[in-house]
Amino acid sequence: MKIPELLAPAGDLEKLKVAVAYGADAVYIGGKRLSLRASAGNFELDEMREGVEYVHRYGRRVYVALNIFAHNQDFEGVEDYVRFLEDIGVDAVIVSDPGMLSLVKEVAPDMEIHLSTQANTTNWRSAAFWHSQGVKRIIMARELSLDEIKEIRDKTPPTLELEVFVHGAMCISYSGRCLLSNYLTGRYSNRGECAHPCRWKYYLMEEKRPGEYLPVMEDERGAYILNSKDLCMLGHIRELISAGVDGFKIEGRMKSSYYVAVTVKAYRQELDRYRKDPQGYRFDPRALEEVKKASHRPFTTGFYFGVPTSDAQEYTSSQYIRQYDFVGLVLDYDQQKSMALVEQRNPFKKGDEVEILRPHGDTLSYAIDEIFDVDGQHIDSAPHPQQKVYIPIPYCLERYSMLRRKRGHM
Repeated sequence: MKIPELLAPAGDLEKLKVAVAYGADAVYIGGKRLSLRASAGNFELDEMREGVEYVHRYGRRVYVALNIFAHNQDFEGVEDYVRFLEDIGVDAVIVSDPGMLSLVKEVAPDMEIHLSTQANTTNWRSAAFWHSQGVKRIIMARELSLDEIKEIRDKTPPTLELEVFVHGAMCISYSGRCLLSNYLTGRYSNRGECAHPCRWKYYLMEEKRPGEYLPVMEDERGAYILNSKDLCMLGHIRELISAGVDGFKIEGRMKSSYYVAVTVKAYRQELDRYRKDPQGYRFDPRALEEVKKASHRPFTTGFYFGVPTSDAQEYTSSQYIRQYDFVGLVLDYDQQKSMALVEQRNPFKKGDEVEILRPHGDTLSYAIDEIFDVDGQHIDSAPHPQQKVYIPIPYCLERYSMLRRKRGHM
């Protein structure tokens, strides 16, 4: 029985290491250009080399995105970049542009190539065509149902792998083929600079009454096309596997390390539970409650069970739901002193009740009794960004454990 590969987003080196710690089989990353996430931290070349070495040390895989819609000038220096990726041992590159595909095949003929969801592959003939051009894996369009994915699986060679997005933000257009951002802000969505104007609030103005702004409202006669809910397929592991999916992809290279940890752990646990007992597997609703503790919008299953209805849109707000604050990242733990070295991510203080999310094992609850600075002096709080402090904690904590505090509990 084949269990799908779990892919995690890694917008920087820390997120890459967190993804590995919490159970990702592979990470996907981007360099400073060509990767459709211009606002993510992204990787310098030396960081990319370090990241690949780190991932391989744990027997995992790393894929590099080269998936912008390339213009002529974008190909300058790409040959050297692809040679560098081959040299450091990148496991695959992700492309969307036929020109980029042909360049990779020419420069690094042994490099594994994955086709980005940006290519909008929605049928088995397109999938077979791309496979004939040397593509090993296709990241399917988000606009496909499970039945359509299964048909693509049945009608394409088994040597072609199919990957799907299972969690994260959705686009109102066919995966990035949108010009709202270009038109309204001059930022190109297909070149990694989307400003997400689809989630802004809009008003109407009637030309004979300038200055009188009417809010855009939704009722039973209107059609609301903007501001999608977030995709979440955590409760449908069995259906995805039955459709023949080879890879589960979590969206979010611009999300926090905490988001990566929470979502990867939840999907990892459900996949492992399915692996142990496929016939008796039942979804654990506690996993869904856990992913809700990361910043998110209301959830939807997208197109997987048919064309989305109005329920797939969020009408009241484009803001994220944030129930918890990520307050600290565990960098080290001294077992003899029962002392955790913690890097602050949001202000916290003595007396705060926190939950401790761990790469392995259940989440723990703890009240912070004492805090010490790096010189060993008692302090009452950790107010400064990335301030390093010591906290006595009686549990042996792995590196990359995380402290979170429920909002309103300060």
